[in-house]
Amino acid sequence: MMRILATTIATLALAASSAVGAEKTHAEAQSRRVVEDNPVRSVNPAEENAAPLRLCVEKTAWTLPPGARIEGRTLIAEIAPGSATSAVHCEAPLDLSGLLGDGLGLVLTIRVRAEGVTKPAHDWNGVKFMLRYESAETGKTHYPGASAPIGTYGWRTVTNRVNILTSPIDPVGGRATLVLGLQESTGRVEFDLDSLTLATEDVGVSPVNRDYIVRYPDPFDEEHDIRRPTADNRCQSNLLPGPSGLAGSPQPGGRREAPLRGCMLPHRDPVTEDDIETLHRWGATLVRYQISRNWSAVDDNQDLAEYAAWVDSCLDNIEDVLRWCAARGMKVCVDLHSPPGGKRAGDRAMNMFFEERFADAFVETWRRIATRCAGHPALYGYDLVNEPIQRVPAPFSYWELQRRAAEAIREIDPDTPIVVESNLGCVAESYRYLSPLAMDNVIYQVHLYKPYEYTHQGVWGNPFEMDGRPLVWPDPARGWTTDHLRRVLAPVRAFQKRHHARIYVGEFSAVSWAPGAENYLRDCIALFAEYGWDWTYHAFREWGAWSVEHEAIEPGRAGPSNFRPVEDSARKRALIDGIRQQSIAIGGNRETDGNRQPSNHPQGTTP
Repeated sequence: MMRILATTIATLALAASSAVGAEKTHAEAQSRRVVEDNPVRSVNPAEENAAPLRLCVEKTAWTLPPGARIEGRTLIAEIAPGSATSAVHCEAPLDLSGLLGDGLGLVLTIRVRAEGVTKPAHDWNGVKFMLRYESAETGKTHYPGASAPIGTYGWRTVTNRVNILTSPIDPVGGRATLVLGLQESTGRVEFDLDSLTLATEDVGVSPVNRDYIVRYPDPFDEEHDIRRPTADNRCQSNLLPGPSGLAGSPQPGGRREAPLRGCMLPHRDPVTEDDIETLHRWGATLVRYQISRNWSAVDDNQDLAEYAAWVDSCLDNIEDVLRWCAARGMKVCVDLHSPPGGKRAGDRAMNMFFEERFADAFVETWRRIATRCAGHPALYGYDLVNEPIQRVPAPFSYWELQRRAAEAIREIDPDTPIVVESNLGCVAESYRYLSPLAMDNVIYQVHLYKPYEYTHQGVWGNPFEMDGRPLVWPDPARGWTTDHLRRVLAPVRAFQKRHHARIYVGEFSAVSWAPGAENYLRDCIALFAEYGWDWTYHAFREWGAWSVEHEAIEPGRAGPSNFRPVEDSARKRALIDGIRQQSIAIGGNRETDGNRQPSNHPQGTTP
């Protein structure tokens, strides 16, 4: 629900720096937030007379670069065709103190009109209606912005939602900078400063089950050294005795549980026994089966009868894969990669978070899958939805819908683990607000592709270099070392410790042409081993850029003709060594084409 602040109860004065000292002094004097006696109240947005807080921004509050001016109460930014200027950013400081709390976000709106605004090189540029702030927790700067049209158009309202679903919302000291203007476009844009409003809203991620301790079944599987549910699903605490008190810690006088390791299976249909046998020879103990089609499409999988029939056809292959894996002592994670309703255009959020018929179909799909797979000894877990994305409040949130599916599965199969994924593509950062289900025997999944600029270089037009230098791993000058990976994964590690949760890295990778990709894989795998996490590499016999059995003829070209099979590669050796847990010491020396390359030290040096 939107938490609306009536226009009569508050006025926000924004101070800013100015080139003129007297104006700066005046602006600083206006740097205050005046709140009258009326309390902030929660109301329905449809109520009469309810309105967001209107922001009164003094003219002197703005820092205006060349190309910008204020006429009356209209801010104008222009970049002429052929100009050497790439950006006109008009800035004013914004105090957000006291507006934010657990599960709250901001909604800013302003009226905009444009004349001849050209298409920018990057989608996030063009007309700018953006906040800039530094995170109090991480020190990282964030730039949440609105998507505004290009071209020529009359006055229209543009909305910028800033919340924890899109980026951390804990600005240092409650202060942020409001940015209006143009970037990477030519043309003229006008902003009606009197129309600038702000409201807070509940985004539906207020923490629950804060102190819940996840419990897992015992005892050990004596043959394969992995946990399996007992017949009555009796769960014992997964807080094993040991120095760290974490799952996977050594037991005094006993063994440590061996994490499961392997690969994602190809999303082609069918997966073959040869695929499973190859991974078995590599030493894999875990595979992730993708129920997947048309992964990049939008608004597909909406004929629900046809979708159900397709899922049933996938289950025929899954039953074969379970049988083949059981014969080899391997486990299968069943992953619903393509949910009913597909993804929306634009923000790529799942339609099932916003439309009830797709939400209900999602739960029913898991009933169908559990009915077919329940109790199979090779089943690792039910992976509820691949890389959920929800950037705005939704009636059927990514967390709530996974909870509903988990409860439906447990009615059919009380023993098999449930695998829950975090928001925004299962990224580590969204573990900052992920709540555990109040349910035992749940595994929590994360995907790792950070730094994205490195792992996805040459993919979808991403550059091969930054600042005139190639993108390599490790690169201490950029801070790209194992320590960087530790920082990225810190929210997951904190979740693991707080809830004693079992963690599964469902995907991690770097494209084949990324310099040092084998080093990146070794560093990831070493860190997963240290933390006791299960993992599957992305991906086995899928796109050639991810496959360790192929190499690219021309880096960055996507077509299948660009990849040729290879018997051996540095990435393949790194992956198989990791699966077999050989040569995985973090920061230790690694053999790469005869050269020793320690992860946390400049290339060519030793610790």
